[in-house]
Amino acid sequence: MLKKLALIAILSVSAFAMHSAEVNINDTDLEISAKMDLGQFNQNVEPNTTFLGFRIVDADDTHGSTNGYKNDPYYEANFLMKKPLSSSGLSVGMGVKFNYTTDFSSIPLGLEGTYKIPAAAFVPMYVNASVYYGPRVLSFGNADRYYEYRVSYDIELIDNGRVTVGYRSMHTNYQGVRGDYTYNKAFYFGFKFLF
Repeated sequence: MLKKLALIAILSVSAFAMHSAEVNINDTDLEISAKMDLGQFNQNVEPNTTFLGFRIVDADDTHGSTNGYKNDPYYEANFLMKKPLSSSGLSVGMGVKFNYTTDFSSIPLGLEGTYKIPAAAFVPMYVNASVYYGPRVLSFGNADRYYEYRVSYDIELIDNGRVTVGYRSMHTNYQGVRGDYTYNKAFYFGFKFLF
């Protein structure tokens, strides 16, 4: 089922004029995400500043402390507003997500940043980081809180095509017996396509 969703997501990239699409893998996990630049469809929104996206993570139990529970696929819808800070090569953003698995759901708020390394004249390189946090009031069911952070390094080998290497940690706490729960904590590599 998840393979069919991945194929549909990849094929729909061109149909819906996505701003970016990303596929990340490691030995046991698959992650697919896409962001649509709302500035392409609305003249009142500046391009490359406001994004609507989704993410699907099919994580194996290998990279998480699941306390004996099976990891089900993770689904996420997200909204991000991002702005470059003058000509420094740094852009920062504020975002909100709605995430769901059969075990937890939450609406974390967060910050994201991208820095274009100035020394990389011939091959553009970027460092990306994000942190999201959902306290108890934004966590549902038995989830007590949710937090996630990511760090990645991109090299743009061809125009609008990047190779990425990164690390992600997706973590929640539960009220009661389950306690501390790491959905996924792993290194990954993949491709980003920008449109």
